[in-house]
Amino acid sequence: MADRPKRPSSPVDGGGREGAGTAVLTRTRTRKPNLYRVLLLNDDYTPMEFVVHVLERFFNKDRAEATQIMMHVHQNGVGECGIFTYEVAETKVTLVMDLARKHMHPLQCVMEKK
Repeated sequence: MADRPKRPSSPVDGGGREGAGTAVLTRTRTRKPNLYRVLLLNDDYTPMEFVVHVLERFFNKDRAEATQIMMHVHQNGVGECGIFTYEVAETKVTLVMDLARKHMHPLQCVMEKK
C-alpha cells in the first residue's frame, strides 16, 4: 500500500492533534434598562371619567384600578400609571397628551427616572 498524502491541518479540528485547537471565549454582560415612572398630574378641569378612560386605554387598567389611580391623582396631585423602559414611557406620555389635547383637556402626563 502506498503512503497517503497527509491531510492539512484545519483550524477547526485542531489539526487532528489533541489540545492543539484554540478557542476564544467572550463574556457578554447585559445591563438592565433604566426604568421610568409615568405620572398623571391633577388639574381642576379634566373630567374624572376621562382620566379613568386614559388609564384603561393606555395603561391596561381595569375599571376598578383605573378609578383608584384617578382618585389618588385627584386627592394627592399626582399618581403613578406604571413603570416602563424609556421608549415605552415616552410613547405612553405622548399618547396621553395627544388624546388630552384632542379633547381639549389640560391633563398633564410626565415621566421621571425611577
